[in-house]
Amino acid sequence: MQDIDAIGRLIIEPQTVLITTHQNPDADAMGSSLALAGYLRKKGHRVTVVTPTDYPQNLHWMAGNDTVVAFDEKQRVAVSQLMSEATVIFCLDFSALDRIKELAPMVRQARATKVLIDHHLEPESFADLALWNPAAAATAELIFQLISDLGDQILIDVAIAECIYAGLMTDTGSFRHSNTTGNVHRIAGALIDIGIDVSTIHRRIFDNVSIDKFRLLGHVLNEKLNVLPEFRFAYITLTEDELKAYRSKTGDTEGMVNYALAVEGVVAAAILIDRGEEIRISFRSVGDFSVRDLANAHFNGGGHRNAAGGRSKLTLAETEQRILAILPQYQSQLLATV
Repeated sequence: MQDIDAIGRLIIEPQTVLITTHQNPDADAMGSSLALAGYLRKKGHRVTVVTPTDYPQNLHWMAGNDTVVAFDEKQRVAVSQLMSEATVIFCLDFSALDRIKELAPMVRQARATKVLIDHHLEPESFADLALWNPAAAATAELIFQLISDLGDQILIDVAIAECIYAGLMTDTGSFRHSNTTGNVHRIAGALIDIGIDVSTIHRRIFDNVSIDKFRLLGHVLNEKLNVLPEFRFAYITLTEDELKAYRSKTGDTEGMVNYALAVEGVVAAAILIDRGEEIRISFRSVGDFSVRDLANAHFNGGGHRNAAGGRSKLTLAETEQRILAILPQYQSQLLATV
């Protein structure tokens, strides 16, 4: 689904644009949003980026960050006004409106033309136009494609290129995951040719860790990592009290599930986090084992084959027991995964 020409016609004349992305935005969500915002501003549009929640401090360096509106109850009236004034709403890096929390009814009811740009499976049918490709490694890849296909690659300056690169780099696991295609490398090369400093971008995102996050990680690895060799599966659980004890901030648990997946012999992993209103689950896998199918079948989730998420209304202990109960039905697949 690639309505690129129609999107191009939509933005020929200056519009009042609102860009939004999923809750707890990561580098692809913020990178693609701020890259698109920077591009549209160069085209003469009035643009506001609105996020459903706040996001990690290590993403605040991106150009345009100082203009982002992070939704909370104090911002409800202002955000409602922005939604009502928008003539175009771009929805980036999510496929279903429940991924944007309180913004969902506002977007659904808005009179603006809605444009979905995303790479997740099974998009909800709420947008008027879409640039959707589940084979894309990142939404940032689709933003680069959109700008290029519209003949505007010359408008990608260093600031925009940095944002696109941040999304590409993180959603490919620093270009080591199986979604790292030749096209991903060609885009990265083009961005480097524009003049970005890749080592600085990497350092800003990955070498910018608070001491509290390090201590939480130490606790997780020492006390909370469970390995089940008979299933080639590992998992982590985190309670609300543990998050409070280590003064956990937004983004502090991002990537922790990868430590479980890195254990020798493990081919699938999960982290279960008690967020109060529900248990949030992140799954990761290697090879052909689809954690997306597992999350979709048992935890009202979705995502990609090797990176997916889910949620549970059970307690943390009950959710842990549910995972342990369903693992036997996947045992043969897990043991056969290369």
